[in-house]
Amino acid sequence: MRKMKAVLASMLAAMLCLAVTGCGTGESSGGAQFENRDVDAQTREELAALATADARLTGELENKTIKWLSDWPIDSEGTGKTTPIDLAIFQERYGANIQWYQCTYEQRYDQLANYINSDEGIDFFYAGNFDAFPKGAIKKMFVPFDEYIDLDSELWKDVKDINDSIAWKDGHYMAVVQMTGDNCAVMYNRDTVAELGFEDPVKLFEKGEWDWNKFQEMLEAFVDLPNQKYGLDGWWFESALSATTGVPYIGMENGQLVNNLSNGDIERVQNYMYGLNTKGLVAIGVGDFGWTACPQYIGEGKELFYPIGLWDLYNVANETNLKGEPTGWQVTYGENCMFVPMPKDPEADDYYIPAYMESYCLVKGGGNPEGVARYLDCKRLTLINEDIRKISDQQFRDDYKWTDEMLEMKKTMDEMAMEHPVIDFKNGINTDLTSLIDDNATGIRASAKGILWNETLSALKDPVQTMLDEANNS
Repeated sequence: MRKMKAVLASMLAAMLCLAVTGCGTGESSGGAQFENRDVDAQTREELAALATADARLTGELENKTIKWLSDWPIDSEGTGKTTPIDLAIFQERYGANIQWYQCTYEQRYDQLANYINSDEGIDFFYAGNFDAFPKGAIKKMFVPFDEYIDLDSELWKDVKDINDSIAWKDGHYMAVVQMTGDNCAVMYNRDTVAELGFEDPVKLFEKGEWDWNKFQEMLEAFVDLPNQKYGLDGWWFESALSATTGVPYIGMENGQLVNNLSNGDIERVQNYMYGLNTKGLVAIGVGDFGWTACPQYIGEGKELFYPIGLWDLYNVANETNLKGEPTGWQVTYGENCMFVPMPKDPEADDYYIPAYMESYCLVKGGGNPEGVARYLDCKRLTLINEDIRKISDQQFRDDYKWTDEMLEMKKTMDEMAMEHPVIDFKNGINTDLTSLIDDNATGIRASAKGILWNETLSALKDPVQTMLDEANNS
């Protein structure tokens, strides 16, 4: 078994690096893909009037610039996407702007530390990657937002509970604007499913029949390795399937990090993934598939399921970029692709899916925390003002060429995540814990690669607990 782990580790190390690199937006490293696109003048006038008329946006800003450090631009510069509605409202209502400090995904924290030490005054940082909190609070990179955002206000009351649930020590460090269900969904090709003779997963979901059992049944019916018919592809399904139990690997209760690795539900999902592997249903590493994810096989009808975040569909569609390349989700997944939530755990007490938090942190030494708070107010208003939300939804359709059915499915998933959020902090404590627990060969992914969970658990639980104790006592 040790030899098997060593072989897996060497084979997967390079692929993990490739997969992680691919998770970033890539927009900051590849240069402009499109000419910049702003909302039209008429829409700006309408947004300005709606924002001014809504009393939930209050005050004015003396300092009208907020500094944003990230690998992606909020204003969608060069991406072909239209200026976000929340940013347009911020610009119109407060006459303000966002100054982008560009960095690579891998160097975000090094750059952040450098800017803090040099008193550059970076104001805010993205927390939705799940790797900023609580380590950023522990390392004093971030400061609480309690002085600037009123969670009891009309703007924020809908997300007060989720923000309160992740308060740390002396306050709220991660401002959660919304919970969404797009962290990981199952991509599939409707033609492939129809040819297989199964009912569409959307219909199965609507009937309450989309669960682990049906998921596995369809995989077993489809996989035919000699004929290059592959089952479950990608590098995101392990954590996503685990979330359907409703139990995060590392949770938070009463402001303390909690180790759930020994939980029986975690053991059960790990054994389920081990079974998928032993039956040859996991594509990565099986037969001649290789160790690189092949999402294009969905469009080609060569694989059945590809779980991935819906961010992979948030690209300008049906156009040609400045490099002469076609763009959009159709290029990879085909015109007849669709997505559904991760399948339900048949033994769970409810339908849980991996939740995503659109969230931001105030940076230590920032010069304009008030400006950040007002920008986040604008984001909240975009979500809860019905007239503004309609404009935002239409922009989504226009930019990404999503169908109404896709939009409705996403909204359903968002509601599911909001009702039963599953938040895992395994990547937010320190890099050593992340490397240990998220490892493909020796961590939570190992069962899906053919290693029994009890062996993995015996190696994980004590060092993980030690690191959690250090974080809790910091």
